[in-house]
Amino acid sequence: MSGPALGRVAVRWRAGAGCDAAPLRATWWRVLGGAAGVAAGVAARLALAAAVLALGGAGPATAGTLETVRSRGSVRVCVWPEYYGISLRHPRTQAWEGLDIDLSRELGRDLGVAVEYVDSSFATLVRDVLGRRCDVAMFAVAMLPARQEQLRFTRAYLQSDIYAVTLRGSRVVARWEDIDRPGVVVGVQAGTFMEPVMAARLQQARLVRVQAPHTRERELESGRIDVFMTDYPYSRRLLDNADWAVLISPPQPFQVMPYGYAVHPHDAVWWSELDGFVARIQRDGRLRAAAQRHRLLPIAQLP
Repeated sequence: MSGPALGRVAVRWRAGAGCDAAPLRATWWRVLGGAAGVAAGVAARLALAAAVLALGGAGPATAGTLETVRSRGSVRVCVWPEYYGISLRHPRTQAWEGLDIDLSRELGRDLGVAVEYVDSSFATLVRDVLGRRCDVAMFAVAMLPARQEQLRFTRAYLQSDIYAVTLRGSRVVARWEDIDRPGVVVGVQAGTFMEPVMAARLQQARLVRVQAPHTRERELESGRIDVFMTDYPYSRRLLDNADWAVLISPPQPFQVMPYGYAVHPHDAVWWSELDGFVARIQRDGRLRAAAQRHRLLPIAQLP
């Protein structure tokens, strides 16, 4: 009942000469009791909302991912299927291989569930995680500030600097100092952490953002770019499979970035489970063993 209605009841009671006061008194107390009940209900709802926010949730976005994973019997893992050494789907056999394939299977074992892989990419990473297409992104995701504003990351388990790849015998780019010069065309894969870094660092060269399904390798071989920038894991692909490519390392650290696993920002329990998993594999040797198998030990973050 609204404030004016309460006022009218009170007036009727006070001015009720010649009226039976008992019914009016009863009505008055029923009104006060009802109002107090509404107030108590509102207070309870506000307290519940505050508790949810204090736990790191935000209303409906705070789904019980850990409980969902266990009841489903599987954890859905976003991966980029072209990430050599990390999460590669072999083009002929369709078999999965890479450090994060091994580690995602270890996660499944720790949770006692199967692993389902969901195709993703750096360009769709944020949308895929926030849209709940997967429970966690596990493909050496650089912890860029822009990504950290939208996703929550575990502690770092890898870190990598930026490297350059060019054609063997190139007359345009033969060393690191040749990259940022007038007339040089530098390629980056759209969505990778190299994109914002090189956009900010290049002063004279021209930056080209390579959009899927095009690849940096094809753009380089075709002559449309002179050099492309990549990270340590992806550079292994070129060194292992392309005798026409040359890797150029920066003479000093250029832009070292930590890599972590990314989850929905409003599920503190699930984040804690994943962060604890990373801490365990760093301590118990599983990260070291996987990094050795895939020749990524130089960039593994070990205790």
